[in-house]
Amino acid sequence: MILDGNLDASVQAAARALQRGELLGLPTETVYGLAADSDNDAAVAQIFAAKGRPANHPLIVHVADSAAITRYAKEVPVFAQQLIDAFWPGPLTLILPRLPHAARASTGGQDSVGLRCPSHPVARAVLAACQRLEPPVWGVSAPSANKFGRVSPTTARHVADEFGDALLVLDGGACEVGIESTIVDCTRGVPVLLRPGAVTRDDIERACGLRPLSKEELPAHTPRASGTLLAHYAPNAKVRLMDARQLQSALDILGSEGRHIAVYHRSPLRSTAQGITLRAMPAQALDAARELFGTLRDFDEIGARLIWIETPPDTADWEGVRDRLQRAAAAG
Repeated sequence: MILDGNLDASVQAAARALQRGELLGLPTETVYGLAADSDNDAAVAQIFAAKGRPANHPLIVHVADSAAITRYAKEVPVFAQQLIDAFWPGPLTLILPRLPHAARASTGGQDSVGLRCPSHPVARAVLAACQRLEPPVWGVSAPSANKFGRVSPTTARHVADEFGDALLVLDGGACEVGIESTIVDCTRGVPVLLRPGAVTRDDIERACGLRPLSKEELPAHTPRASGTLLAHYAPNAKVRLMDARQLQSALDILGSEGRHIAVYHRSPLRSTAQGITLRAMPAQALDAARELFGTLRDFDEIGARLIWIETPPDTADWEGVRDRLQRAAAAG
């Protein structure tokens, strides 16, 4: 059921549902999350069951403010605090050493925990309302509200289509960022980028004075983290990434028959194919990220069997979009 009426009443209903151990479709600025009380192991287990997600694949804990960190993390390195000061609330998740009692079901058996403070006003209102309950809910685990490995949802309707009317979903409008948060591992003395997103490598370096390493540069003891499997974010159709020249060559070979093929491109293209779907990708990375998952879902809805996508530029601002597309292509 989608709650889209009186916001205050909807927020209170959502907070009480979380307190009762129920699941909630929660809007954030990145994507919609499938939320549960992080400290309720039975509730968190429902997330894994509903998504079909492996139990050792950790979840991110969403908190109302930086003060809540002390309930989950046993230490915060100086550079991590600098990132918190620069980007919270916002689309940045930090992996920190976990307190032994905290969020055990959400961390996949690891001694670290991923923490994020979202900036979406509805998410922030729900988290604040949760803290005022008796007993309070201090943190909310919320992976993307979709079946495991599939395209993430960026509207309330996407969530309802995925899980049906039995799930309570707060309608917070379309997500502003559109791809999941940047994840930075802060457990090894230096920042290590585990998942790119709207907060870029350049942003991180400017905030803390340290250029984040890639996980391939420091592979030993890399924590498992959300959305880092090789194949992920996949539509029903098979995705293929090509550069502009390869894409035009494929269209030339295709000839006049283009049914069941969708093309998402940045460069101008020529095609005489009948029934093909062509959609231009925005020129700016942030705009492309905002519409990416919705576009993939649209292609599924029109019955595309093949999705040809022009590979985005190999620059820091496009890294998050490129990462999601490479994982979607790997799933095919």
